[in-house]
Amino acid sequence: MPNDFMQRALEQAIASERRGEIPVGAVIVKDNKIIATAGNRIVELKDTTAHAEILAIRAAGEILKNERLLNCDLYTTLEPCTMCAAAISYSRIRRVYYAAEDVKFGGVDNGVRFYHQSSCHHTPEVYGGIYESEASNLLKAFFKKRR
Repeated sequence: MPNDFMQRALEQAIASERRGEIPVGAVIVKDNKIIATAGNRIVELKDTTAHAEILAIRAAGEILKNERLLNCDLYTTLEPCTMCAAAISYSRIRRVYYAAEDVKFGGVDNGVRFYHQSSCHHTPEVYGGIYESEASNLLKAFFKKRR
């Protein structure tokens, strides 16, 4: 089942790429059902906070009518940045599954390692490397075309 959810996140990443966005997709799951999906919309919305994870969190909050996404899991195609890691923590997401590491801007297993900081009040379980090569190849191809 987790692979199915990551596959859906990859579909969102591909849709993001078609819109000219960096190909990142996210899915939020509760009780083994997808409740929210999103892809990057930074360029489209002219909003630097419109990362796939943030948009999925916003949508899930609307659906659940609650800012706390208790017992929800997030699947994302790229290691969350520090901003997204903080939003995940604040929303109390239970688990984060990500595909590709982001050694430059990641905030979970790279960079500031947000969940290891004393200022982090909620730490989700984190699992990386699911569909890593697919997500990584998608990102590499995107940036190669732009150079």
